[in-house]
Amino acid sequence: MGYHIIGFVLGYVLDLLFGDPYWMPHPIRLIGNGITYLERRLLGEEPIADEREQWRRGVWLVVVVLLSVAMGTALMLILAYGIHPIVGGGVEAVMTYQILAGKCLKVESMKVCQKLQEGDLHGARIAVSMIVGRDTRMLTGEEVAKAAIETVAENTSDGVIAPMIYTALGGPVLGFLYKAVNTMDSMVGYKNERYLFFGRCAAKLDDAVNYFPARMSAWLMIGTAFFLGTAFDGVQAYRIYRRDHGKHASPNSAQTEAVAAGALGIRLAGNACYFGKMVEKPWIGDPKREVEYQDIKRVNRLMYSAAALGEVICVAGLFLVWRLGK
Repeated sequence: MGYHIIGFVLGYVLDLLFGDPYWMPHPIRLIGNGITYLERRLLGEEPIADEREQWRRGVWLVVVVLLSVAMGTALMLILAYGIHPIVGGGVEAVMTYQILAGKCLKVESMKVCQKLQEGDLHGARIAVSMIVGRDTRMLTGEEVAKAAIETVAENTSDGVIAPMIYTALGGPVLGFLYKAVNTMDSMVGYKNERYLFFGRCAAKLDDAVNYFPARMSAWLMIGTAFFLGTAFDGVQAYRIYRRDHGKHASPNSAQTEAVAAGALGIRLAGNACYFGKMVEKPWIGDPKREVEYQDIKRVNRLMYSAAALGEVICVAGLFLVWRLGK
């Protein structure tokens, strides 16, 4: 248990320092390649008329991916700890580092902020297209900033707090299982003609595994908003969260977006274009002022603060379990 705690803390620190260097092979990319291969084998190029058959094949995708990830991760840990506990703890630290995505999220969103600061709207649209699923070619500067803010807010849970919680509960095996579910949802969880039934199992499973972490993330963000200075409003964060946390088709996405909107005093969400189709979405937050590119920096501060508080809580819980187990 002691090595697990050390690996958990070191993994968090490594993510803070290094993020996701492009030159470094990453297991999430490997998982994504596996999902792409299985999708082609299970779904093929031609549409399958039978909706139930599409759904069954989608279930098989989920089962095969999760079994492969669990077995591969567990085997690596068993081999590493079999060599020496220090080696095992080191491998666990690297795995934890690869599970978390806080630094990567900040780096990519700050590219958008930098382009907006330079007045390069075209460059900002390209930069934000790397981190959002919507069409970005016609977005205004304010809309680009909003898209980046919403991504950071939503991924405070999906990319940082949720994988942190699952890794604390079940080590890298459970952490990578969560990331596999999240990756499948991002790749096949769309409600379009190809994936509506095939990706339904992955999408519903993603909703389920994110239900508690999304709410935990929201409360961590609310708590830290009281201590981040005058640019943040903890009272408003709580008020808007209570009012707007259900204003999304997903049961989880608006949880952290509502907190961010309230804490910053801005309005997020609204209609957006996906794959050439306009999707009507309700507003989240109150437009106390216009959204500006500096809000991308502010939402990153909110994300980092919530993650730090979450890490402290997780480590304290792990240490308590360790001591009680002695």
